[in-house]
Amino acid sequence: MMLPKLQLWCMSSFALVTTSVYATSFTSSSPSPINIPQSVAPSISGVITIPLSSYSFTPYPTPTLTPDPPIFPATDPLNPPDVSNDRYIVPDFAPAWATAHQKARNLISNYTVEEKVNLTTGTGFAAGLCSANIAPNKNFPGLCFQDSPLAVLGADFTTVFPAGIQVASTWNRALMRARGLALGQEFKGKGANVAQGPFLNMGRVPQGGRNWEGFGADPFLTVLGLQHGGVQSCAKHFINNEQEQFRTVESSNVDDRTQHEIYAHPFLRGVMAGLSSVMCSFNLINDTYACNNEKMINDILKREYSFQGFVLSDSFATMSTLSAVAGLDVTMPGNINIATPNGSYFGGNLTDYVNEGYISMARLDDMATRIVAAWYFLHQDEDYPVTNFNLFDQNDEVNNKHVNVQADHYRLVREIGAAGTVLLKNTNGALPLNKPKNMIFLYGVGVDGILASGCGSGTGTFPYLILPLEGIQQRARQDGSSVFRDFDDWNTDLAGTMAFGQAVALVFTCSDSGEGLFSFDGNPGDRKNLTAWNNGNDLILAVAAQNNNTIIVVNSVGPLIMEPWIEHPNVTAVVWAGIQGQEAGNAIVDVLYGAYNPSGRLPYTIAKDPADYPAQVVTSDLGNEAVPINYTEGLFIDYRHFDQANITPRFEFGFGLSYTTFSYSNLDVAAIQSLNIDQEDLITAWEGREASPVAEGSSVALWLHEPAFQVTFNVINTGYVPGTEIPQLYIHYPPSASEPPSVLKGFTNVEIGPNDTKHVSITLSRYDLSIWDVVAQGWRKPDGQISFSVGASSRDFRLWGIIPA
Repeated sequence: MMLPKLQLWCMSSFALVTTSVYATSFTSSSPSPINIPQSVAPSISGVITIPLSSYSFTPYPTPTLTPDPPIFPATDPLNPPDVSNDRYIVPDFAPAWATAHQKARNLISNYTVEEKVNLTTGTGFAAGLCSANIAPNKNFPGLCFQDSPLAVLGADFTTVFPAGIQVASTWNRALMRARGLALGQEFKGKGANVAQGPFLNMGRVPQGGRNWEGFGADPFLTVLGLQHGGVQSCAKHFINNEQEQFRTVESSNVDDRTQHEIYAHPFLRGVMAGLSSVMCSFNLINDTYACNNEKMINDILKREYSFQGFVLSDSFATMSTLSAVAGLDVTMPGNINIATPNGSYFGGNLTDYVNEGYISMARLDDMATRIVAAWYFLHQDEDYPVTNFNLFDQNDEVNNKHVNVQADHYRLVREIGAAGTVLLKNTNGALPLNKPKNMIFLYGVGVDGILASGCGSGTGTFPYLILPLEGIQQRARQDGSSVFRDFDDWNTDLAGTMAFGQAVALVFTCSDSGEGLFSFDGNPGDRKNLTAWNNGNDLILAVAAQNNNTIIVVNSVGPLIMEPWIEHPNVTAVVWAGIQGQEAGNAIVDVLYGAYNPSGRLPYTIAKDPADYPAQVVTSDLGNEAVPINYTEGLFIDYRHFDQANITPRFEFGFGLSYTTFSYSNLDVAAIQSLNIDQEDLITAWEGREASPVAEGSSVALWLHEPAFQVTFNVINTGYVPGTEIPQLYIHYPPSASEPPSVLKGFTNVEIGPNDTKHVSITLSRYDLSIWDVVAQGWRKPDGQISFSVGASSRDFRLWGIIPA
């Protein structure tokens, strides 16, 4: 076999500017001037800053609502509720957090100011074994923070899992949980305390360089399972880090309603899943740096969402010592930037700010408590493995213990790779393949014929990589098929000649992207366009011109424009293979030959024209001013925009074919009687169209998220082979709500044998039916009738109903 292509990755990234920023005012008193270093003068103009002053602080309380099983059971992160195809349990992590916080307060009770500050300050770039590190401190062993969202970055004997976007394409909660658990186990086995993932940004622009790390263009498709494996999960990047170009100097200008309903929503779900930490991003939000943004960190994340863990900066994203006042708890990697290895905005500066009264002792205690509490919350004080690898030195035989944590995770990688594969076209029964006498492999993906990961800090070190040709050749031996190949994707004349007369012509094409620290074929992290790489379009057309059974396999980080060839009569099938990890070749073969009946669905829209998308990558700067990125599309991202503007996509959000067919029937919807007596008045107020009150934990309140309505229906497999259907539920708000025409609010996966029927249930909460009231600052039931549809995609509705008033 050919050696797999080495994947580029970086161990960290750095900001280009250092400045103090701020969003809203604090209650403060002016202290006497002292000789303390302040933030470096702003490198860009128009940035809102935190004034130097004294700031008081009162800690947010730990939630105290009494657990009420089975709907609201007290939950430990190592023992979450069983995964279910229907969301009817709201796990209560508050008791576990309360215990962890008390243990943390006890641990740091005799710490000095300097010792508490050491907990908040990383050891410096590459000054430790991991991506970022907190040093041991008295009776606290320190913390190892490690990338990435799909592997233990840079460590040997680990698994490279399918990317987040591939998991989203499965629309399968059991597989989402299983991947999280397996990945968490590998991080723990390597002695990493904090896994720097999942990636919860939204894929606002289809060219976004890191979209593949996340979960697609709708916030519902998020998942947290890492902590089940014992590692602390760090959700990133908070918030509005939606493109790579100018990520350190751009201001994402977002209105409050869009922020709540779209971009903050995945983080809310993460907090409700027991999230331990959140990473604030490089960019500015409404002219305030994310790690200095008091509105986002203190008010929304810690007050509104009642987040009990800690907030750390992306590498070198801290812009001021007073970021601690805005809610930042940890600065990473510790030093200000690469050029200042011994200086930190925290460290000695934070000690001085506390001693001189700019930052209160209560706030420092809160910072230290949150960090240590997350460690206790995941029971990492109980025989947790020591770090046994060195990210920065693969030849360090003292610390590299070569611990093999892979177990049998390759099986899961292969299953998710197949389950996340989307069949986009299949004419005349071209697939599954049935012992073709001969076939030709033609690669528009470079010499490997596969793209199994994107690039940047979100990837991993492949222990091996199964190429499609390997899998096909194994099957060909069984079937007696002849297999030919051509790796010269630019010699289209040769490709056409070789394809002529073959029973099947398989053409592989791709599109890559990654973190903005690298340029890929002239693409600066973000993709310059949405066309196939390596001459893919011309290769496909040349082959299709000579072979009437041309099957296209696409490995791509996101949408591609397929218009040059998608309707060509000789292109009989298109398999959207995605980003499948180390078992990519086997997963593709499983789908091509029908060992796995495709059930993947698109987690984004594939357009006919790039201009059809509501937002594009901003590529021009403004000199020394922050680059404005205005989210003028508001709520109308991806399919919501296509529906609102009545634009026909090539393939809609949620679309995917199967080797069988399904029908739907017997829809019913019923209200679920709440047993939550303590919050009955809030339910009554919501039903009367009153917004939820402004309070601590207001957006994660039980009454808002408990099951309120149950939608049931039947799905019938009307074909001749077993298959999995992905029913999707879309809410249609009344005109008064000013919402998109359809909004995904529920989905499930149903495995059904031929001619069998399954009864399906999808549960909705009051939160699912609410809109954000920017005046009242709460969640409100809109005026008017709320209806819904159930179907196979965002444009293939089979059943319609009305939510009971």
